Amino acid sequence: MHRSKVRVAQDVLDANATIARANRADFDRAGVRAVNLMSAPGAGKTSLLERVLADGLLHTPGGDVRVGVLEGDVRGSLDAERLSALHVPVTQLNTDPGFGGECHLDANMVRSALGAVALEEIELLVIENVGNLVCPAEFRVGEDARAMISSVTEGEDKPLKYPLMFRACELVVVNKIDLLPHLDFSLEDFLGNLDRVNPGVAHMLVSARTGDGVEAFADWLAGVARRQELPA
Repeated sequence: MHRSKVRVAQDVLDANATIARANRADFDRAGVRAVNLMSAPGAGKTSLLERVLADGLLHTPGGDVRVGVLEGDVRGSLDAERLSALHVPVTQLNTDPGFGGECHLDANMVRSALGAVALEEIELLVIENVGNLVCPAEFRVGEDARAMISSVTEGEDKPLKYPLMFRACELVVVNKIDLLPHLDFSLEDFLGNLDRVNPGVAHMLVSARTGDGVEAFADWLAGVARRQELPA
């Protein structure tokens, strides 16, 4: 029974990888780069995106980056509505009821939504994954890069408790730093734990609320869109 479960899990991940490659091929044909944005619920993914877009920070010497968002949620469209108000093309992808209320996006779910995404009109697709610190890390969706948002309100032990999530990304964004004076949170311990599970991973400190550090995150996104080498 144990071997059967392992085989099933391997089959699922193999099938997902095949569809992820198909998604990536579609992105490449359209000249679109994709970022998989992951976090726990409430870490501030949408607020951070909202700040980047509202402040018009997604630009390079070649001009403004044309961005679209694929918004993943179990149910509802509240986050999509917030981003749509900024005149950004947003496609809502709910995992309930169509996919049984899954706690993550996988490659097949993303593929099912691509027909509604105007790839020919954008250069960067931000795939805002369902808030979860476990499952999203296991499923590639065809992205070029992954960024993980971790808020200081979650505690400095999260890299040790959910190591795969912190290992599976090219960038870790520490959000809500404006709250540090009010929390019993050691930034030094958090960064030390992060280095234990993903040595040398790029990280940045931001506050979506105050705007501190947000420009650096926008620059990272723009770099992905312009096919620049990701920071080490």
